[in-house]
Amino acid sequence: MPARQTSKPRISKPRARRQTPETRPYHHGDLRRVLIDAALQLAAEGAEVSVREAARRAAVSPGAPFRHFPNRDALMAAVAEEAQRRFRVEIEAALAEASSIDPLARFRAFGIAYVRWAMHNPAHFEIISTGRYFAYGSSAELIRDNAELVALSERMLAEAASQGLLRSPDLKRTLIAGRALIYGFARMNLDGHFPRWGVEEGEIERMAEGVIDLFIAGIAKG
Repeated sequence: MPARQTSKPRISKPRARRQTPETRPYHHGDLRRVLIDAALQLAAEGAEVSVREAARRAAVSPGAPFRHFPNRDALMAAVAEEAQRRFRVEIEAALAEASSIDPLARFRAFGIAYVRWAMHNPAHFEIISTGRYFAYGSSAELIRDNAELVALSERMLAEAASQGLLRSPDLKRTLIAGRALIYGFARMNLDGHFPRWGVEEGEIERMAEGVIDLFIAGIAKG
């Protein structure tokens, strides 16, 4: 009678632990920066910006961003801070090329750089110029940065006044008028007003320069 063959016990391999979105690793060295860039790109495309959509665009797990941004407000505040930083770079580059001895030339360069940046980055301008996307007061950095830009404008006009270049001694009124002009022009462009005023897209930058020149001619002594 043949010997009964006993089957070897089946050894089951340990099952690999399934990686959930929360446990799947990501490989970005600076996830915060990657998420901000992804959100900026979404905004530039006119897409809805959310923490999860930024994660999808950045190719990381849906749970990973929440280590840096607990909610959409926090992400949008960071996006606004980055947009403002890029805006400052544009302003500072324009001022570096302007005449260092003529405060009104610097003010002109400031205004043109402001409008040009807003024209080339409409979604980013919308984010930093309105409170529609996040609680503006939640970003101390943004508040401080805006205050510095206002102070920069004040210094340029105060210097112009000290050199006897301005018609009016009312610096506050002159500053607000300048702000209204520059911001208003940028806003008109963003809202698509210029075609109804007979200004074609290719003419808007030249028109901005002409309008700012007209303002400076109006505030400067003859």
